[in-house]
Amino acid sequence: MKRIDFENGSVTKNIFAAALPMLVAQILNLLYNIVDRIYIARIPHVGTAALGAVGLCFPVVVIITAFANLFGSGGAPLFSISRGQKKNKQAVHIMNTSFTMVCFSAVVLMMIGLFFARPLLILFGASRDALVYAFPYMMIYLIGTLPSMIAIGMNPFINAQGYSTTGMLSVAIGAVANLLLDPLFIFVFDWGIRGAATATVCAQLIALVWQLHLFCRKDELIRLKKGIFRLKRKIVLDSLAIGMSPFLMNMASCFIVILINQGLKEHGGDLAIGAFGIVNRIVFVFIMIVLGLNQGMQPIAGYNFGAKLYLRVTEVLKVTICCATVVTTIGFLIGMFIPEIVSSIFTSDEELISIASKGFRIVVFFYPIVGFQMVASNFFQSIGMASKAIFLSLTRQMLFLVPCLLILPHYYGQMGVWASMPVADLAASLISGGMLWWQFRQFKKVTV
Repeated sequence: MKRIDFENGSVTKNIFAAALPMLVAQILNLLYNIVDRIYIARIPHVGTAALGAVGLCFPVVVIITAFANLFGSGGAPLFSISRGQKKNKQAVHIMNTSFTMVCFSAVVLMMIGLFFARPLLILFGASRDALVYAFPYMMIYLIGTLPSMIAIGMNPFINAQGYSTTGMLSVAIGAVANLLLDPLFIFVFDWGIRGAATATVCAQLIALVWQLHLFCRKDELIRLKKGIFRLKRKIVLDSLAIGMSPFLMNMASCFIVILINQGLKEHGGDLAIGAFGIVNRIVFVFIMIVLGLNQGMQPIAGYNFGAKLYLRVTEVLKVTICCATVVTTIGFLIGMFIPEIVSSIFTSDEELISIASKGFRIVVFFYPIVGFQMVASNFFQSIGMASKAIFLSLTRQMLFLVPCLLILPHYYGQMGVWASMPVADLAASLISGGMLWWQFRQFKKVTV
């Protein structure tokens, strides 16, 4: 396996060497998600209803991702910084601690979800009719909580060692397996929406076996070792502090999705919730690509920050912002000019396409600057500045989006729900710009 040298060579080449494999993995993962929704939408007699029901389960996916990131994305920056400081033994302790916490939280979340699935779905905005499809999907999906969280939480440690292609394979194996298993379980076995959930769980188990094989290789310097479940208090607290940023961002996203679903249910019904499910999946394509760029940036920024190479840290940030802005601008252009074409990929229902297209056009109104805001938040997390990362993670969702979702629908109905998102994007990006400008000034003082 070829390792990337974070400390030397072209910053741009290093970023793309680290990010491109992850982008490929994210695209494959996105392809699975899109095809999965297409399959579900074409389940005989229940497609449109099933599509909305799966959208109602999205907060569960977000919660699982949030806890995986709390310990995975929280430990990985510390891991990178320790490697930059040549403290490999400490890096191993950090990785072992993150693995233990991911496993423990996965078991707890699965048990809570299985016991309270029905009331949770009602809280997420499920109607009596939607529960018929959402409940069995969620119950089966929750069985895969442990492999899913290990895959999400531990993959940053593969990338942090410079093995971006291997990290790509960890994501791609699960996505490809899901793509192959979906039609088998949904149509051949005729399991419908239960088949979609079963395919996801099986794919997650396949990905878990691959990843555990990687972390147990004896020829690797940094790997899972005996005594893995011994926790070190300082490492746990430091990981939690840094991981709190993506955790709170994901949990806030979960709360936001609940508010959006409830607002759309009140002002547009189940069809509007289904439309949001489509729009959310489309815009998530571009979000995931930016997340791939962030995953490429994170170990390089953290390593060079630990090595006190601040000029390289600054260059890493600039290159990533430029790339992310290009990605989200493409999303803006698609949403503005061809939303009907993209929405029709998911469904043939004309009314659903119309609602989704109008919502898509509104949601992406300030999308060109969304990539910048996402990179800024991830940057502070990458260099261990937990408080700043947490603040930026919460500005869009809690400081701006929640008030908008509570106020605007009362005056503008369904349009107010959709409009809340671009308003929050603009406000959060302005704050991110100010904080980054100040941080750049601090770096210049150190390097002059």
